[in-house]
Amino acid sequence: MGDVGLVMTNITKDFPGVKALDTVSLTVRYSEVLTLVGENGAGKSTLMKVLSGVYLPDAGTMTLNGKPYRPAGPRDAAQLGIALIHQELSLLPNLSLAENVMLGRFPVHHGLLAHKELLDTAQIYLERVGISLDPRTITGGCSVAIQQQVEIAKALSQKPRILVFDEPTASLGDEETEVLFGITESLKADGVGIVWITHRLSEISRIADRIVVMRDGAVVANWDEPDVPITEIIRAMVGRPVDDIYPPLDVPTDEVVLSVRGLTRPGEFEDVSFDVHAGEILGIAGLVGAGRSELVETICGARVATAGTVNLEGRPLHARSPGDAVQAGLVLIPEDRKTSGLAQRLTVEDNVGLPKRGTLKGLVNNWALRRDVVEAIDAVSLKGGLDQLAETLSGGNQQKGVIAKWLTLSPKMVIFDEPTRGIDVGARQAIYRIMHDLAARGVGIVAVSSDLPEVLGISHRIAVISNGRLTGILDRSEATSESVMALAVS
Repeated sequence: MGDVGLVMTNITKDFPGVKALDTVSLTVRYSEVLTLVGENGAGKSTLMKVLSGVYLPDAGTMTLNGKPYRPAGPRDAAQLGIALIHQELSLLPNLSLAENVMLGRFPVHHGLLAHKELLDTAQIYLERVGISLDPRTITGGCSVAIQQQVEIAKALSQKPRILVFDEPTASLGDEETEVLFGITESLKADGVGIVWITHRLSEISRIADRIVVMRDGAVVANWDEPDVPITEIIRAMVGRPVDDIYPPLDVPTDEVVLSVRGLTRPGEFEDVSFDVHAGEILGIAGLVGAGRSELVETICGARVATAGTVNLEGRPLHARSPGDAVQAGLVLIPEDRKTSGLAQRLTVEDNVGLPKRGTLKGLVNNWALRRDVVEAIDAVSLKGGLDQLAETLSGGNQQKGVIAKWLTLSPKMVIFDEPTRGIDVGARQAIYRIMHDLAARGVGIVAVSSDLPEVLGISHRIAVISNGRLTGILDRSEATSESVMALAVS
């Protein structure tokens, strides 16, 4: 084991009505990976925000290299060698990749920005995380996966001694995840202490040296080796065994709900054709950058195809905007629930009621609307008050809120883009149950996922996209990790 770097002792943090951290103690050593797991709301991110100076603890002490440590803020923590890569993206979309990587640390010579040095330095860190794009590329035009990698490059450019990854692979495919694993191993070899927060429990045996489990703001279990059965980790996380995380699938009907033929958008995808039946969950797999999100956004009217047709329930769907698709009965649950799914500063009730309110004419019966909102919230088992702000919900409950708001419109077709990104195992099980219940009611479902076990577990069939082309559609009986990946790289 490496030398002890950071020691947190009896850390306590209270928010109004909530004890977020209850006398939590944690040790981070250099040259090792400490994997921190727990359900959404367990206190993991709050603890890391205390570590990185975002929050001040209400009680408890911290030491760094044996000396008292109490950062006044993230900049103070960074200067002392501690960096945090947040789960939610914090990049500035109007700046270039290089400017985001080096933000606050631009090289200056004689009072002038050293532009070439900025680009050259940023490119070193971008290439280290597997990004080959021009560092002058504007960040807002990049995918969520690329932006996540830029967040990591930004943290590496600070040359931290202790680095916290909060859900680093949530937006990454298998190829990008392997690159990140390699970066992590090299950081360990350089003596960096790493805290790795993840909901992908399959990563633990691949990356961890030690495992700590949090539940309800407290540490409830820890292991000094990574070879712990996943079922035992889950039991510690949720306080109960979680069996059969993927619900059994019902047999879909022969009725075609969605029919896509020859859909093309040059540079993103070409000549894609498939059908989705009533009661069917069609998974869409492929490597990051294959064109999956671009495809479903085009089907839903957020992008415009140059060729091809989309039919919904046998009728042409000419969606020039997402509103057109919604009006026809097709909705998209977006990948980024924070910026595209919910209005963070509105209440749960206002968010869930927005789509239905938009369809009402004249005087609105607010009592009837509230009834519909409550029914939708109950249908997804969202934990949160009607007056609670969306930004205060856990990731899992935010995702349930995005789903609930579209349930008020009784859609015929629902497309999920990365349905469980950054969501814990208990909430994942709930999302899968919602998808199953929708399919059981005859709704057609498309689920784009970078999590291969997930797409194998939830789908009746799997369509695989590679470099913008549909390379095959596999029935559940023939779909394996090997067969899907073979099509994904073909």
